[in-house]
Amino acid sequence: MFGSGPDTRHESGGLPGSILVPTRFVWPYGGRRVLLSGSFTRWVEHIPMSPIEGCPTVFQVVWNLSPGYHQYKFFVDGEWRHDEQQPFVNGNYGVVNTIFLSGERDMVPTAFPSEAPGRTNMDVDNDVYMRVEAIPRLSAADVEVSRHRISVFLSTHTAYDLLPESGKVIALDINLPVKQAFHVLYEQGIPVAPLWDFSRGQFVGVLTALDFILILRELGNHGSNLTEEELETHTIAAWKEAAWKEGKSHLNIPIDVDGSSYPRSLIHAGPYDSLKEVALKILQNKVATVPIVQPSSQDESFPQLLHLASLSGILKCICRHFRHSSSSLPILQQPICAIPLGTWVPKIGDPIGRPLAMLGPNASLSAALSLLVQAEVSSVPIVDDNDSLLDIYSRSDITALAKDKAYAQISLDEMSIHQALQLGQDANSPRGFFNGPRCQMCLRSDPLHKVMERLANPGVRRLVIVEAGSKRVEGIISLSDVFRFLLG
Repeated sequence: MFGSGPDTRHESGGLPGSILVPTRFVWPYGGRRVLLSGSFTRWVEHIPMSPIEGCPTVFQVVWNLSPGYHQYKFFVDGEWRHDEQQPFVNGNYGVVNTIFLSGERDMVPTAFPSEAPGRTNMDVDNDVYMRVEAIPRLSAADVEVSRHRISVFLSTHTAYDLLPESGKVIALDINLPVKQAFHVLYEQGIPVAPLWDFSRGQFVGVLTALDFILILRELGNHGSNLTEEELETHTIAAWKEAAWKEGKSHLNIPIDVDGSSYPRSLIHAGPYDSLKEVALKILQNKVATVPIVQPSSQDESFPQLLHLASLSGILKCICRHFRHSSSSLPILQQPICAIPLGTWVPKIGDPIGRPLAMLGPNASLSAALSLLVQAEVSSVPIVDDNDSLLDIYSRSDITALAKDKAYAQISLDEMSIHQALQLGQDANSPRGFFNGPRCQMCLRSDPLHKVMERLANPGVRRLVIVEAGSKRVEGIISLSDVFRFLLG
């Protein structure tokens, strides 16, 4: 509860079934916590507002409104307030600000008419913040134009565009003990590695951080046949085969072992495959990377592993290509809150909203690993009691347990997430919470192009949407979310 508000009987004056207009509300008078409520929420829901970066006294929020007449007020530090510099009326619900959105216009005027009720004669020459502003609506035609241009680009460029000028790709022998593979990934700072079968002379699969999560959970089960000693000699091939027989193959890329017939072969791409084909392979198979393999020729006995393709690499190509022609993609200027993108914390009273998986820092590592597997997500935000972001635990963080064989010395139920995150840090510079480059954030008002540029950075797979100032988690946008939207 945020205090008693205006009467809840008043309903929005918007037109039922009309197109919603993303509208920006601004409170420029400071406060510790500012909320917005109005006829468009039936005066029941209180919408959190966020300080503008660099201007902590100016709060804003973007909300979708239907065309028509609306009333609204601000709830500032426990007190109902209205903006005297905006149109207001004195009605049944006290003094409230008003706004009218025309169904025939894409923008709300930056200045209200002088005859608007309650409008003062005060001139605000330096008022650089528009109090209430409608963001240009994005038409279906604009979306299709943007998607078409991106699709053409991806279809006419190949996986060769992803190859770096220099670099290395690490592959593992399927007969390597799982324990050694665990250490290799940790020491090299990589979450995945292709698997090579010398007897068959080909790449047969990919070992991922999810494999180690499943292995450690298996070790934690008292009924497991896999002991810590067996982990020292248990090979990757043996683990993959056992995982497939136990019905876990849907969680990973299975491999052929001893000529057995598996339902899925290695998901890979060739250097001449289009970027669109590579992106669709990643999305449709729900994998993080796809090996780019040059088939063997008459002069070469074995195929060559050229690169591990990821959505971030493909997104980087898109950003680079359209950097100086962003106006040709209308969707890039839209704030992410106005686009059907990502997973958001359900709104108050939303009966069908999917809860966003989050945990506290004192939750057990076992709880975090179970959530990663059962919810089929790649990361879980770590939050305090107010749901403010502290850190994030990702699948790839599991490799930190390879340090000093921590996996053999800890109990998943007894180790907290905070302790687990500290394992991978230098003992002389403990991690603490938080703000490392691995924990990337954005605001709901950020335009799509800004989100894409951040996701295109190496190692970034998702952005946590937070409320500015409080860092309260509002949602998550992943690379997969962006590509599903762009490719339609």
